[in-house]
Amino acid sequence: MLRLARLLIGTPLLLLLGSCGDTARLPVGEGYGPQPKLPEPKSTLIPTVHIAKAVGWPRDEMPAAASGLMVKAFARGLEHPRTLLTLPNGDVLVTETNAPPKPDDGKGIRGWVMKKAMARAGAGVPSANRISLLRDGDGDGFAEIRTILLENLNSPFGMALVGDQLYVANTDAIVRFPYQEGTTRIDAPGVKVADLPAGTLNHHWTKDLIASRDGSKLYVTVGSNSNVAENGMAAEENRAAILEVDPANGATRLFASGLRNPNGLAWQPQSGALWVAVNERDEIGSDLVPDYMTSVRDGGFYGWPYSYYGQHVDERVQPPRPDLVAKALVPDYALGAHTASLGLTFYQGDLLPQHYRNGAFVGQHGSWNRKPRSGYKVIFVPFDAQGRPSGPPQDILTGFVDEEKEEAYGRPVGVTVDKAGALLVADDVGNAVWRVTPAP
Repeated sequence: MLRLARLLIGTPLLLLLGSCGDTARLPVGEGYGPQPKLPEPKSTLIPTVHIAKAVGWPRDEMPAAASGLMVKAFARGLEHPRTLLTLPNGDVLVTETNAPPKPDDGKGIRGWVMKKAMARAGAGVPSANRISLLRDGDGDGFAEIRTILLENLNSPFGMALVGDQLYVANTDAIVRFPYQEGTTRIDAPGVKVADLPAGTLNHHWTKDLIASRDGSKLYVTVGSNSNVAENGMAAEENRAAILEVDPANGATRLFASGLRNPNGLAWQPQSGALWVAVNERDEIGSDLVPDYMTSVRDGGFYGWPYSYYGQHVDERVQPPRPDLVAKALVPDYALGAHTASLGLTFYQGDLLPQHYRNGAFVGQHGSWNRKPRSGYKVIFVPFDAQGRPSGPPQDILTGFVDEEKEEAYGRPVGVTVDKAGALLVADDVGNAVWRVTPAP
């Protein structure tokens, strides 16, 4: 048995798995938009594992920007940057973070394989557990000042500034710190606002965070503790959900549920609605299920784990819940099967061309469960005057993967807009923050 394990370890097994599994029958574009194509589910004995090896960017290379745009490095040499927050004075905060220890997640042969696969994809590095501050003091589009604002955190992800209080969503709790404009370091201890679902399983560990317009409420994402509830629904309490938290007293309530792995949170400028980017379930084919972004209703249920994309029943989940399936809401806009759409921001700047105004930029981290690969890019979705998606997606940043070499130079995650109106993109494999502006 030990000899077999040694034979299986490492890249040869991943290459073997890459030759197995399901291959997409639809172009990835068929999985985008308000009415994506949803073929019949297809299960395989061995999950489709098709991963580009994370190698980082060669010297002096960077992503390719769309026509009319240009990209430069805002910061390099970071440690697994994931999310971004622009402060009122123009400073930019970046979480340097990764998963915490999860001793009860990924047990057995399947779990072992997945850990090896995620390590190949660049997700196996230790968490720096800090938030760094980036400052472009001379306005040249490069952050010449970098300081550690906060350290000794616990897999931080979401950030929100409300007045003089900086809220941070660690993997297990929301904590707040005093913030003074212009400061480059906070030494004051954090004050816990509310606990968040975590523990030794903690399958989806990221917790994104946004404040209401008036700052009276916080909204935090909590991903599921499984793919499709294989660990039991008891492990899913307050998971696959968005929670509403009162920062004054920590009172927490379920705001929306059935969202397998919600991440990017943003307020749509025209409608005022809360939107979220969601990673859907795996292992029913390369064409299923499309990730999506959607407006979020208070009390809304979005299907997971019993159904997907509205009321399409997932037969793997037992016992079934037809009563909940009947309530499942259809998401607003599909973002392609297995694209791992993590970052979401609506553009309200004046620097980029006018047609970007009020539309959504989405950071797509890239697939592991699809052949051929999907994601590994930043896209833009236009919105109309009513605050609804109004057209097909447009590629903004590409070139993160060399398909011939099977190598990933970068993987985009969080997106935000800086004070000047440029788009910023965190790249956790390239260990950089990219800045997108109009081309000269």
